[in-house]
Amino acid sequence: MNSELGPLFEPFGVVGVVGLYFLVVGPIEEFVKWLAIRVYAYRNDAFQTVVDGAVYGAAAGVGFAAIENVLYIGTVYLEAVGTPGLAPTEAATSVATQRFFVGPGHVVFSAWAGFYLGLARFNPENRGPIIVKGLLIAVFIHALYNTSVTVLPEILPGVALIGFIIVYHGFWFTLLYRKVRSYRELYRARFTGRRPTGGPDGPGAPRGTGIRSRRRR
Repeated sequence: MNSELGPLFEPFGVVGVVGLYFLVVGPIEEFVKWLAIRVYAYRNDAFQTVVDGAVYGAAAGVGFAAIENVLYIGTVYLEAVGTPGLAPTEAATSVATQRFFVGPGHVVFSAWAGFYLGLARFNPENRGPIIVKGLLIAVFIHALYNTSVTVLPEILPGVALIGFIIVYHGFWFTLLYRKVRSYRELYRARFTGRRPTGGPDGPGAPRGTGIRSRRRR
C-alpha cells in the first residue's frame, strides 16, 4: 500500500515526502506491528506486566524488520538479475548494508506502542486514550526518522548521518528505558513495601502497575 500511495505525494516535493511518512508509512507500519501484539500476545497469560508490552513490541519490530528487509533485498536482487550490467549479489549486498540501521529503528518504534498497550491492559478505564497515545508516539518517532534520513543526506556526509541515526535511536530508546525503569520500581515497591520514586509519566500517570497477584496454592 505504501508503494501504491507514494506517487500521490510526489508532486508536492519535500512536503509530499513528509506527508507520505506521517500519514501513510508511519501509521500503516506501526499499526501492523501493534496489531501483531494485540492479536497474539495481549490475551496471553504470559503478559503479566506493563513492561511485557514493551518486550512484545520490540519482538514485533524485529519480526517486521526481518520480513521487510528480505522483501527489499529480494526485490533488488531479482531486478538486478534481469538488468544487463548489474551484479545481483553486489546490488543485494548494497541494499542490505543500507538497511542495517532499519531493524533497530523498528524495534524502538514498536516498543513504544507495546509499552502503552501494556499500560492500557492494566488500566482498562483509560484503555482507549492510552492505546491511541502509544500509537501516535510510535508513528511520530517512525515518521520523523524516515523524514530525517530522506532529507539529511543532502546536508550531512555519510559518517555524520550514521552518527545521527545512532543518536536518534539511542535517544528514544533511553527515554523508553527510563519509563520502563520507573515501572520496575513500582513492581518492586509492590512486593517490598518501598515507596517508588515516581511514575513514568509524572502527575496524572495511570494508576495500574501492571502486576497481577498470584493465587496462593
